Amino acid sequence: MCGIAGIFGIDKRPDTARLEVLADSIAHRGPDGAGFWIHPDHPIGLAHRRLSIIDLSRDASQPMHWNGRFTIVYNGEIYNYIELKNELQADGVQFSTSSDTEVLLALYERFGANALHKLDGMFAFAIWDDLKKELFLARDRFGEKPLFYSFIGNDFFFASEMKSLFASGASSDFSEDRVYQYLQNNVFIDPADPGNTFYTAIRQLDAASYMRVHAGKIVETKLYWSLYDVPIRYDLTIDDAAAELRRLLSESIKRRLRSDVPLGLCLSGGIDSSSIAMLLYQMDGINRPEYAFSARFSKFKKDEGQYIAKVLDKCHDLRPHFTWPDADGLRNDIDRLADAQEEPFYSGSIYNQFCVMRLAREQGITVLMEGQGSDEQLAGYNHYYQHHLTWLFLNNFRQYLSERKAYRGILGELYPYRLPRRLPFWYISKILKLRKFVYDEPVRNLLLEDSTRTGLKSLLRYGDRNSMAFGRELRLPFLCHQFSEFVFSLPIEYILHQGWTKYILRKSMNGILPQEIVWRKDKVGFEPPQDIWLKSLQDITLPYKNSVDYREFTAGKKVDVIGDWKWLMIKLFFDKGRKASI
Repeated sequence: MCGIAGIFGIDKRPDTARLEVLADSIAHRGPDGAGFWIHPDHPIGLAHRRLSIIDLSRDASQPMHWNGRFTIVYNGEIYNYIELKNELQADGVQFSTSSDTEVLLALYERFGANALHKLDGMFAFAIWDDLKKELFLARDRFGEKPLFYSFIGNDFFFASEMKSLFASGASSDFSEDRVYQYLQNNVFIDPADPGNTFYTAIRQLDAASYMRVHAGKIVETKLYWSLYDVPIRYDLTIDDAAAELRRLLSESIKRRLRSDVPLGLCLSGGIDSSSIAMLLYQMDGINRPEYAFSARFSKFKKDEGQYIAKVLDKCHDLRPHFTWPDADGLRNDIDRLADAQEEPFYSGSIYNQFCVMRLAREQGITVLMEGQGSDEQLAGYNHYYQHHLTWLFLNNFRQYLSERKAYRGILGELYPYRLPRRLPFWYISKILKLRKFVYDEPVRNLLLEDSTRTGLKSLLRYGDRNSMAFGRELRLPFLCHQFSEFVFSLPIEYILHQGWTKYILRKSMNGILPQEIVWRKDKVGFEPPQDIWLKSLQDITLPYKNSVDYREFTAGKKVDVIGDWKWLMIKLFFDKGRKASI
């Protein structure tokens, strides 16, 4: 896990000082060293900040060269690099390091962009091809690792974080349209243009995409993978599907254990992180994590300590470490949190993870596993079920009656459901105007949208910035693409089933997880006492709120509703005093 950056000009070679500015801005991503390379004859320079995880020797340092033609800077981990290396060695390829970086270079030499289909990992990398005089950039399938770019003068700049580009001269003017969409509609990622950011001068390479740059100009951008292409299977029984789901998750966990530094586990008390912990505990002959890190909340009814304790009781080798985020801590850390995130975030729950990553650094644990990504694929949030019920009402009334009865018996008391009152008006409007409305989409489409285009991307950004702010690496077993492709091949009835969300995961973990967790009904989602926290920040938000017209940030467009949290985000990111400091 590292930070990468580079400059590709039109004619003038970049100097080391400009590369150092890029790299120094993201030194927190790679505290173990820095490396620079400038082509002797062409206007290309690459920079790298290293966080040593696999092959700690200097031989694995970057920028790394291969066969006199390719040079790479790379951020991430290729979890199946051992299997890929064995395949390449069987074909006669020789390696001089034990790093996954060298494997990636060899794969690219042999397969070009098609090498991306072979990778199980999280990554953002740039490879210079000295024969084609071309820069190739790519991101992993879900967008776990970031890659931003900007044209500054006539030169193409890229970096792992926007702060490198700001430091190199990119404008920090914010996009008034993006701010309006955020304030009015809670839009953090624009699905119509996922490459844009909150800043006019900076874009990002989208997840599951690659880009070619030639002579300082972008000549191709292409999406190389999509879950939308996965066909639904009807040949598996639900028991067989549960067994296969557990096998795929276990295999993903095993691959994500590969490391030459200590590992830990983020444990929240929910089914996702608890499943990872319990499956790890059942494995023999592995480099099992010994440390568990959890955020707790004193005297808060949604504190998950009782569930964390049940997992720790089963996994007695895990050594628990707790952090206790509170309002005073958030006040003290809010500026640093904003600097780490670079763009608005949706709630104070992000601060919980920030504190967990800081605790991991204090304990000397470099790599951590977390359960992120399960809720968006396996319909863990209750609104998915309620959408599904309404869709059934419109499309399969008999099944609707059965599912509604089951839902009321299991989740109805916690999350009451009734058909939307405006449903008839929406439906009539659809008929008269011949336009779609939200319940035309089955819940599978919502899950695909959240997993690949909108919701999960924001959560992955929060996780990357929080972990890398402290030089920690975060690994997510639920985001193995083989696991995800299998999940989206299942009928929705295996996922939302007789009143239960995440049914196929619950069934696969039944008898492994404590019953109180596997059949737990409430969904907390790492929720802090945010209302209390906001009250403690009112002296920051309210004077600002009372003295500034929000239309200054939205090109004169009126915003109907805006809460105190959004005013805090304006204060942190978009006022003129703040922009220069990001």
